[in-house]
Amino acid sequence: VIVKLIATVFTEPTVYFKEEFDDGWRSRWVESTAKGSDQGEFGWSAGKFFNDPEKDKGLKTTQDAKFYGISAKFDKPFSNEGKTLVVQFSVKHEQEIDCGGGYVKIFPSDLDQKNMHGDSPYNIMFGPDICGYSTKKVHVIFNYNGKNLLTKKEIRCKDDVLTHLYTLIVRPDNTYEVKIDNKKEESGTLEEDWDFLEPKKIKDPDAKKPEDWDDRENIDDPDDKKPEDWDKPEHIPDATATKPEDWDDEMDGEWEPPMVDNPEYKGEWKPKQIPNPSYKGSWVHPEIDNPAYVADSKLYSYSDIGAIGFDLWQVKSGSIFDNILITDDEAYAEKYGEETWGVMKAGEAKAKEKADEIENKKHKAKADDDDDDEDENEEDEDEKKTD
Repeated sequence: VIVKLIATVFTEPTVYFKEEFDDGWRSRWVESTAKGSDQGEFGWSAGKFFNDPEKDKGLKTTQDAKFYGISAKFDKPFSNEGKTLVVQFSVKHEQEIDCGGGYVKIFPSDLDQKNMHGDSPYNIMFGPDICGYSTKKVHVIFNYNGKNLLTKKEIRCKDDVLTHLYTLIVRPDNTYEVKIDNKKEESGTLEEDWDFLEPKKIKDPDAKKPEDWDDRENIDDPDDKKPEDWDKPEHIPDATATKPEDWDDEMDGEWEPPMVDNPEYKGEWKPKQIPNPSYKGSWVHPEIDNPAYVADSKLYSYSDIGAIGFDLWQVKSGSIFDNILITDDEAYAEKYGEETWGVMKAGEAKAKEKADEIENKKHKAKADDDDDDEDENEEDEDEKKTD
């Protein structure tokens, strides 16, 4: 029994931050004023379609073509050294977003919340970013020694109007995983998928390709000769053309027939290719250990994690953020995701279908009204012509 109790204690997840945006959310979040009149206002809404009108309320962008900045500090800053870090949240782009961010930033505890802006130093940036047809990706950016490092992999985000769950897992063995809707989308190692460190190997600066190295796989056949009748002009005078009757040599100059393609033209002659008997293959530059490479077993680690924020630009507003979780437990994050996003997704989808049906009926009714008005106008015109 004691062993079971100890196991339970040790497996208890640590929740550093959780936000479900109830009616007291404004007391916990601070909006930035760094962009002045260009700063957009956040609202509190479940949107146009939802599963539960109260539980599904979240932080909503409300003004088009604005910058958005808002943040919340954790009760106590922490370090993830030796522990897993999980960053999770949901976002719904019900406005059919055309260009705008949907990501979060994890900041050190000294964040100046009222003056938060795009250049405010952060530890991690994570989440979807959409702009046009070409940019539909999940950002995973780590700050390392003052530099913001983008992932080398292309992770595609969801671009529909429903709510989706985004999860980033960073483990103390320097591995990571990105999940969308509680399903793995990408994973790997930090060292391989970001440029944290100098490369382990570099080309040997002292090595040079030997002068007699022949890397031509094929060569011209020295025995192949150009046929004597090969060279023909590309264009020749049109033999069927005749001098116009009204052509005046004194006024128009000496008449010359127009040129046409020569059917006997064979193009530039080139000797046939044969295997090169001296071919040695492609020369591979030898590599050596990079003296600038220094291993780091703590790429994943941050000594001061103290705040989370949204620092966004949106052309078309209407994104809704909800159910933010920062924890050290992957299993708990997955369970929490199923208890929030997992519970609401089916109901939200049905509500979206119903909203679409209502909207379609409105469009049809308007179209019918427009047709009736057009018929009435035609009748009026006919009466005027009769009169």
